[in-house]
Amino acid sequence: MAHTRTTDVLIVGAGPVGLSAAAELRRRGVECRLVDRLPARLPYAKAVGIQPRTLELWDRMGLARAVLERAVPLRGQLLYVDGREQGRFELSLPPEVPYRFAALPQYETERLLEEYVAGLGTVIERGTELLSFAQDADGVTARLRTASGADEELRARFLIGCDGAHSTVRKGLGLGYEGGAFPEEYMLGDVETDWDLPEGYGVRSLHRAEDGSTDDVLVCIPLPGTRRYRMSMTVPPELSAQGAGKERGDGVAHGLEGGAAPELSHIQAVVDRLAPAPTRVSTLRWSSVFRISHRIVDRYGEGRVFVAGDAAHIHPPTGAQGMNTGIQDACNLAWKLALVLRGEAGPALLASYDAERRPVGEEVVGRTVRHANRGIESDPEAPATLMLREAQLLVTYRDGPLAGSPYGPDDAPQPGDRAPDCGGLTLPLAAYPLRLLDVLRGRTGHVLLLYAADPEDLARAAEAGAVVVKAVGGQESSEDGRLSTVAVLAREASSDAPEAPDAPASSYAPASPEAPDASAGRFGYRDAAGEFARLYRPDGPTGFLVRPDGQLGARFPLAGTAAALTGYLAALSVPDA
Repeated sequence: MAHTRTTDVLIVGAGPVGLSAAAELRRRGVECRLVDRLPARLPYAKAVGIQPRTLELWDRMGLARAVLERAVPLRGQLLYVDGREQGRFELSLPPEVPYRFAALPQYETERLLEEYVAGLGTVIERGTELLSFAQDADGVTARLRTASGADEELRARFLIGCDGAHSTVRKGLGLGYEGGAFPEEYMLGDVETDWDLPEGYGVRSLHRAEDGSTDDVLVCIPLPGTRRYRMSMTVPPELSAQGAGKERGDGVAHGLEGGAAPELSHIQAVVDRLAPAPTRVSTLRWSSVFRISHRIVDRYGEGRVFVAGDAAHIHPPTGAQGMNTGIQDACNLAWKLALVLRGEAGPALLASYDAERRPVGEEVVGRTVRHANRGIESDPEAPATLMLREAQLLVTYRDGPLAGSPYGPDDAPQPGDRAPDCGGLTLPLAAYPLRLLDVLRGRTGHVLLLYAADPEDLARAAEAGAVVVKAVGGQESSEDGRLSTVAVLAREASSDAPEAPDAPASSYAPASPEAPDASAGRFGYRDAAGEFARLYRPDGPTGFLVRPDGQLGARFPLAGTAAALTGYLAALSVPDA
């Protein structure tokens, strides 16, 4: 066995979730190794839907533009029953949401993430399999088998299992993985058509039996290309792989199965029965038989070992929730690990990963099972709320251990909620308006947003915020991890305050509170369009602390800035200096 090597974090599994974990850790300066047992990316368009919330997270990383240049929009779904159109389901969102629903083959998503991570100095170690691991109070010892067939012992401070539904990490931890499986088998095919249906719309076509039940189904999701779709449908008897999902010995039947792959003729036969218009399918890129389970772990980790993505939760692909939920798992865990590894937060912070993410996983599993059984059109929620939920913009940690006390209107964004994006922010030196995402892009730490009509209120709050910079982000010379303070002036002053000037009103908090730099880029944004005020609904001069994953950590009156930040830091279990 090779001698022991060390790293901060070992990530097992280099799909979209593992790659996202590596990206978020590496851009915070955390050393990690990323291993995957497969010799290369699989060329399959498996998870294809990309939610607006995922694009917001990728925007903060600086990756969103590359994705947008390659993805296609998902505008809605056409529903047909027994050959007749029954409705058109529009994927519409409020105008202030910066991104729309998109589709991109999973292999392309993985390629873009892989290139991003490689640019940060980490490459995937292909053909490398985790054989076993053991943890102690100081770290994790993992035994790997490399592509050359040699065994290697690796010492890591933490281990993240992003290794799918049959996760070695989950089994090694002995986590419960309760749930069930759908009895039906399905087949997937990546094909092109010659029909003339509206671009950007998925197709769901059903056939009803005499008793009203659905006995045949065709679902088509648009992909980049000319009339290209990923089609799914029930599998014909000659391709059935019943029981194949249990061959791994873990009792989990989920995902692509082995055995005979569907041919173009199998897909054409279903299309002939169910397509809303006569069409010929062609250009079969890949196909497979697959099965669906719905399961979730009883906890998202133990000690220094965690699971994310399919290793933690699996469910029907309805609504394209799985990959996106896993990416949010990775982002939630990564910033917390980075703070703990830098000694800026106590280990107790890591318990908040399970406390925040497992309720989200439970909700997603339950919702996708309901939608798979009855259709998304049967959901009782108001359409506007349902769309926000499908876009994963309503994920909240209000009941989690890091959420501070609410402040302001009950229906305003509160601690634990997503920090809404907004437009119309201006700077004296920019001849164009900015979005809040432009302000947050590239920052890896917490961001303190201060809102007031009077710049003096902003300056006093910024000074109060500066005293906790060391606890939040350390004293490194780089900006990584620092508490960035950004002022937002009201569009119009209140009647008893002078007009807020266009000049800058606040600053980055200095890297070292003992030696503040008065020239460190003093600036402030102006809420020129009033959109920040409309979406955040500040109650007078108000502060908002945005977490590294884009959720609100705290909301408070500016007069209480120091107390609010001290309380939030206590929730992070920051050790004494």
